[in-house]
Amino acid sequence: MFKIDPSRFDVAREFKAKPFGEHSPELQYVLNYMRSRQTPDFHVLVMTEPGKRWVLAHMPTGGGVPKLTNRTFDKLEDAEWHVFKLRWKDITGQDLPID
Repeated sequence: MFKIDPSRFDVAREFKAKPFGEHSPELQYVLNYMRSRQTPDFHVLVMTEPGKRWVLAHMPTGGGVPKLTNRTFDKLEDAEWHVFKLRWKDITGQDLPID
């Protein structure tokens, strides 16, 4: 079973530098794992204004309607990085010391 090594800050830095497009195999494994886990606090992004605003939301286990939070983003890159860090902590139990 695949596990994320919490000391692999290199993959986190790679994602922050290039959240979209082709990734290294190591980062792609991490992203696939993060995106496929079904947890009670699964973080997702909801676009509320096309191409302009995204809201952090929690997806209920088993599907349904995402529950929106008050956290909004004007840049998709910032939103994706925020979710990456939340999922990293959920999975590894450790904060990412990268801003």
